[in-house]
Amino acid sequence: MRHKFRCALIAGVVAGLCLVVGLLVSNFVGGETKVERRIERLYPLDDPRFVQELGVLLGPPFLQGTKVRALMNGDEIFPPMLAAISAAQVSITFETYIYWAGDIGRAFAEALAERARQGVKVHVLLDWVGSEKMDTRLVTTMEQAGVQVRRFHPPHWSNLGRMNNRTHRKLLIADGRVGFTGGVGVAPQWTGRAQDPDHWRDTHFEVEGPVVAQMQSVFIDNWIKVTGDVLHGPDYFPVLAPAGPAWAQMFSSSPSGGSESMQLMYLLAVTAASRSIDLSAAYFVPDELTLQALSDALKRGVKLRIVVPGKHIDSETVRRASRATWGPLLEAGATIAEYGPTMYHCKLMIVDGLLTSVGSTNFDNRSFRLNDEATLNIVDKAFASAQTAAFEADLALSHRVSYDEWQARPARERLTEWLASLIDTQL
Repeated sequence: MRHKFRCALIAGVVAGLCLVVGLLVSNFVGGETKVERRIERLYPLDDPRFVQELGVLLGPPFLQGTKVRALMNGDEIFPPMLAAISAAQVSITFETYIYWAGDIGRAFAEALAERARQGVKVHVLLDWVGSEKMDTRLVTTMEQAGVQVRRFHPPHWSNLGRMNNRTHRKLLIADGRVGFTGGVGVAPQWTGRAQDPDHWRDTHFEVEGPVVAQMQSVFIDNWIKVTGDVLHGPDYFPVLAPAGPAWAQMFSSSPSGGSESMQLMYLLAVTAASRSIDLSAAYFVPDELTLQALSDALKRGVKLRIVVPGKHIDSETVRRASRATWGPLLEAGATIAEYGPTMYHCKLMIVDGLLTSVGSTNFDNRSFRLNDEATLNIVDKAFASAQTAAFEADLALSHRVSYDEWQARPARERLTEWLASLIDTQL
C-alpha cells in the first residue's frame, strides 16, 4: 500500500513539474518560429517596390493622405490627447501599457468618464502588469460613468500560458478620426519637459487621415481577444479624407499571431538602407541576426547612429545587456551615445531620410517576440527631416561611447554585462 502511495506521489510530483516546465516554456519562448536567416537585400529603400513589399508582408498597405504631428515630452503630449478625448462625440478607444497614478492619471480618468456620461462609447484596455500600480479609484471613477475598462491577461487559469505576453501598445483614437501613438505612458514620469531625471524624454505622435482606420483596427484586434466584442460601424470607422502628404502604414505584432512581423520590418528596413539609419532606442538589446544586419549596413557605407539611455534608466539590467552587444558596431564605425539629462524613452527609427518608424516597439527581443506591439511607418521626406533634427538635438545631449572606451571597461562591468546577457531573450 505504501509502495502504491509512493508511486502515486512521485507520479503527481512529476506531472506537476512537467506542468510548471510547460508553462515556463510557453511564457518565455515565443510560440511561433522566429526569423533565423539573414534577409537578402533586393531593393533600396527609395525603390517603390520596397514600400509595396513591406505592405504585403506585414499586412496593411501604405495609405496616402496622412498628417503626422510630433509631440515632444509631456507638456506637448498630454494636452492634445486630453483635448481629443474632450472633443470626442461618438467613440474613444484607448490601449496602454503603463497607467499609474498622479495628477495626469486623474486627468485622463476624469476626461474619459466625462465623455462616457455624455453618451460617448468609451473603451479602455490596460495591460494587467503595466497598470498594477494604478490607483483603483481611477478605475471606479471610469466604470461608474459607463467606461468599459478591461485588463489584458490578468492572472487566471485560462491565461497561465500567456502571462509573459503583455500588451505594450500605446493607442488612443477619438471618433475614429484622430489617433495618437508613440512611447508615452500615463504616469508622472512622462509629465513636464524632460527638465530633470524625474521627468522622462519621450515623443508621441498625433495622426490624421485614412491610416487612422488601421490604428483603430489594431486596437479592436486586442479588444476582441479580451472581450469577444467586435466594435464596428461608422462610430469607429468613419469615412476618412486625406489630411496630409505622407504615406503611412500601421501594423501590429503579437505572439498569438504574427510575432515575427516587428523584427521582420526592422530587418527589411535596415537591409534596404543605403545612406543612413538613426535609431532612438529606449531599450536596445539586439539579437545576433539584427546585429548582423546592422553590421552589414555599416559595411555598405551606411551611417548608423544610435541614442540610448545613460545612467538615468529604469532598468540597469537592460543597460548592461545592451552594452554587452556594442563592440562589433562600434568597431565598424557606428555612433552609440548615451542620453544624459534623464531617462530616454523614445522609440523611433529614421532610414535614408525617407522612412520613419514610430510607436511602442523597443529594439529588443521582448518587443520582437513576446509583447503585443504597434508601429506606424511614415514615408515622407519632410517628416523624416524634422525627426532627424530632433534626433540630432538628443544626440547633442548624449555621451558618445568610443570603441576604445568600450574596450576599457573594467572586469566587474564586463561580468555584470555578461550575466545580464544570459536573460536577453526576456529583455
